[in-house]
This record gives sequence, structure tokens and C-alpha cells, in this order.
Amino acid sequence: MPDTGDRRAVPVGTDRGAARVPVRGLTVLYDAECSLCAYLRDWLSRQAQLVPLELVPAGSEDARRRFPGLDHRATLDEITVVGDTGQVYRGAAAWVVTLWALREHRPLAHRLSTPAGTRLARGAVLAAARWRGGQGGGRVHRRADGWVYAPDRGWAYDPSACDAGGCGPHRATSS
Repeated sequence: MPDTGDRRAVPVGTDRGAARVPVRGLTVLYDAECSLCAYLRDWLSRQAQLVPLELVPAGSEDARRRFPGLDHRATLDEITVVGDTGQVYRGAAAWVVTLWALREHRPLAHRLSTPAGTRLARGAVLAAARWRGGQGGGRVHRRADGWVYAPDRGWAYDPSACDAGGCGPHRATSS
């Protein structure tokens, strides 16, 4: 496939010969409805980047347009990073490649890519997942499902936040 110069034009799964073609950019898909994810998005945007990071809400129309071959539901459950060479990283590998893109954290990324470091990175990802799940009794709260977040009170279900047809697990069904 010819290189069009537009990173978004490279279909997911296309290998442009990553062994000989440098990574020129990474797209980090994050859960925009998750307070931890939003915090990390903001933190990443403030870091000096050796490889440019594009921060795109997972499951958004933009993400679906850019990466039609991805399982977008899965990107809401687990951090996903897509390289401009078509590589897809999930979980601990996604965190390591994201850190690798940052000037101050590239040495840490190299340490986390070792066998011992991989176990540590996996543990950090599991701890973050547990924190996210613990915020809602084991499930992620989404505004589209009628949940609202107030920093002083946390998440609360508000059925009036839904459209007339209901929402999420409380959605009205017609029989």
C-alpha cells in the first residue's frame, strides 16, 4: 500500500514493514466517560512527546471512522493504542508503547518491556481496571446509560438524563 502521508489512512492490521519503517505517531483510544482515563488523557497531553500522540475518545465516531476494523466495544473496556504502521496494542502493551512515546518516560518503557517489567506493567493495568470497576460496583458508568458524575458526590443514576426511550440497563423494552 502506498504511503499517503496521512496516518489515519492506514487500515488497522496493515503492516507497512514495521521492522524497517519507524513509528511516526500513535493514536491512544481512551474512555472519555472514565474520570481516571480523562485524567491520564490530560496528563499525556502535557508530556513532551518523542512520538506524537493523538488522543481520541474510544467508541467515538472519529475512532470508528479512523479504525473501522477495530472492536470498538473492546476499546472501551481496555486501553487501546493504534500505531501509524497499523499495529494495535491493548492493555499493558498499550501503556508501555504510550510511555515509549514520551521523552521523560522512554527509559521506563524500556524497563517495562523486559519479562519482569511486563509483569509490573500488567499489574498496574489490572490495578487501574479494578479502580475503574470499583467506582461503580464492578461496572463502568456511562452518561449514555443515565449516569451523571459530580466530583463531590461521585456517580449517581439519573433516569431524567436519558432520552424518552430510556437508556442503558434500565432501557424500556417493547414486547
